[in-house]
Amino acid sequence: MRELRIRLLAGVFVVAGILSWAGARLWNSIGTLPSVPLAAPIVLAVIAVVLLATALSIHARLKAQRERRPGAKGVDPLMAARAVVFGQASALVAALVAGMYGGTGVFLLESLDIPARRDQAIYAGFSVLAGIGVIAAALFLERVCKLPEDDENNTGAASAA
Repeated sequence: MRELRIRLLAGVFVVAGILSWAGARLWNSIGTLPSVPLAAPIVLAVIAVVLLATALSIHARLKAQRERRPGAKGVDPLMAARAVVFGQASALVAALVAGMYGGTGVFLLESLDIPARRDQAIYAGFSVLAGIGVIAAALFLERVCKLPEDDENNTGAASAA
């Protein structure tokens, strides 16, 4: 499984932001701009918390297993792989969604004197922050589940997660 590259996530964020900004300008010239839902930052924050809790749980189990604590529960490699896939998918979607709300938020900065647009810009800003939180939690989860590299001098195989 390949690691997520921050450049890829940043590229998705920037492209989505530019397209969203242009789309918001076009949509506003035709009619009213669709609103940024209040649930957007909440849902992204919940996903970030789930990813972080999963990463911390796997990290604690791996640490207990490495220290050979009695009664330590191991980590199923398939479960760890599924967690990494969930994290990578969440990071990619969060980069896309955060870019989309970021572009909309930048467009809304032009009209902060209107209370409804100001609220939408705040929701968009919180959505971007929550999306960054999802990305950070996903990258941490990926780092926790990463297998140790094989040493050239070590004759034994690397221990699996």
